[in-house]
Amino acid sequence: MLVRVGFVTDDTAPSRRNVLAAGLAIGLTAACGTSRETGSAAGSATATSGTVCVMTPEVTQGPYYLDNQLVRQDIAEGKPGFPLTLTLTVVDLTDGCAPVSNAPVEIWHCDAWGYYSGYTDRSPGGQVPAEDGTGDEKTFLRGVQVTDASGVVTFTSIVPGWYSPRVTHIHVKVHQGGDIGRTYDSGTTVQTTQMLFPDDVVAAYRRLEPYARHVLEPTKLADDQVYGEAEESGGDPKAMVPTLALVTPSVVEDGYTLAMTLGVGAPSAS
Repeated sequence: MLVRVGFVTDDTAPSRRNVLAAGLAIGLTAACGTSRETGSAAGSATATSGTVCVMTPEVTQGPYYLDNQLVRQDIAEGKPGFPLTLTLTVVDLTDGCAPVSNAPVEIWHCDAWGYYSGYTDRSPGGQVPAEDGTGDEKTFLRGVQVTDASGVVTFTSIVPGWYSPRVTHIHVKVHQGGDIGRTYDSGTTVQTTQMLFPDDVVAAYRRLEPYARHVLEPTKLADDQVYGEAEESGGDPKAMVPTLALVTPSVVEDGYTLAMTLGVGAPSAS
């Protein structure tokens, strides 16, 4: 039985909302049968009674994580890059993929040239531009949202760049418990995964400004170390590849929508 975490969030509230931790095992999944399109608007990532969920491998959080991040929808902070709107739907894997409300979901990713906030002194490798200084050095391209009654969170950001030796990706954590106010903290991380960008999507924007200033060749999805580790561990790395679609057909500069379904629940022993 999945225990819901009971709290609400208000981005403008100065006080913190304490949340009771729930003792449950959680697995992060992508909806089976979701097609990926790059030329049309993405559909809503809501669960239906017929949804089949496939377990996504838990993977490393990587070296660039920072806790106590801002609770907000827009994480871009003016960073250069094409717009990206993310719609993530959290569903209960043990209850027919019913939506899960009040689940803190955290994302973070690099800028157009491979730099992470909090780590701008670390070069992504190769000949890339210096970090541009836009946004708060500790918070750009990081944020937390809490799922609504339909299990949905949305973020607005920019399309990430890349760095050696990783494929273009976005990090994701699902939490339970904790304190929600201007920032999120004191919760428990119950699952960590990544959203890995398909090769055709990266190829469509890599030679356009500002990404064109990035001299490093993007890593192919099949050559990515995290993709490979998931495969070697017996998981399905394809479950980490979200649905991406152009906002305007054939106009890459207008940006993308990204949709992914995240399932929570206790996976079977088999």
